[in-house]
Amino acid sequence: MRAMVLEEIGKPLVMVERPISDPLAGQISLRVEACAVCRTDLHVVDGDLPQPRLPLVPGHEIVGVVEAVGAGVDQARIGRRVGVPWLGHTCGTCFYCRSEAENLCDAPLFTGYTRDGGFATNVVADADYAFDLDPAGDPVALAPLLCAGLIGWRSLKRAGEGRRIGLYGFGAAAHIIAQICTWQEREVYAFTRPGDVTAQRFARELSAVWAGTSDEAPPELLDAAIIFAPVGPLVPRALQAVRKGGRVVCGGIHMSDIPAMPYALIWGERELLSIANLTRQDAREFFEIAARAGVHTRTSVYPLDEANAALDDLRNGRLSGAAVLVP
Repeated sequence: MRAMVLEEIGKPLVMVERPISDPLAGQISLRVEACAVCRTDLHVVDGDLPQPRLPLVPGHEIVGVVEAVGAGVDQARIGRRVGVPWLGHTCGTCFYCRSEAENLCDAPLFTGYTRDGGFATNVVADADYAFDLDPAGDPVALAPLLCAGLIGWRSLKRAGEGRRIGLYGFGAAAHIIAQICTWQEREVYAFTRPGDVTAQRFARELSAVWAGTSDEAPPELLDAAIIFAPVGPLVPRALQAVRKGGRVVCGGIHMSDIPAMPYALIWGERELLSIANLTRQDAREFFEIAARAGVHTRTSVYPLDEANAALDDLRNGRLSGAAVLVP
């Protein structure tokens, strides 16, 4: 198999040849069809997230076909198309796992961070954390749903039932969740980095009722805001944009420091929440909702050996939608 490997933090990935690993008990082996590139991959490669397992194959928005199964896994899964997300394993015994909060597990494994991921031609995953996908679907279009979609969905659930939803950072996650919001008959207000007219135009194409820069105030107070951009100063701006009793949800795994802010921004029973990982229940809900809503993803395709270019384009804001690697 071929894989793009992170050997040293802050250095480009390196293409290597490896033997294909046999699946252990409870595992499946996949031939990768597509793997989307997530901002979390940037946080891993750039060293924002501590102690990744090195050397490491990044990538956690994996679509592939099952080629082999380990002991205890139904042989009928061979030949099926499945998706493998960020949450790759949980202990099942800690307080959080026993409280239906496996996303907060004390001893998890994360795909493309503490175990090898999908920037490769083949990958091994836990069978219980791989989800059956539409066999007739386009693997490139499906790949961004495995994290951008799932984390976006969990963020939207935490945002509540409000009608006016602000999305800060209109990238892979926001362009998926904007479609869900429109299907739910909510209003989307899109906030982009200053000068990014392309992202603003993209948001309007997806039925956003307003699109502007992150330093602008929306024309109406929001019921809730979701921050996908890893930019701490957006937190006080979003709090200022929501009504009393509104919520601001931080949807990323990493964010720069939140600046000091006056208590008045959170007074009025405004809530500030964070999202951590996902649960398998989130996935079961989301894939059904995405199909009913007719979600489509905008993607830019890169061959596997151009993973560094895809990461660099994401890092520098040159993408509209999601980058997807295809072996």
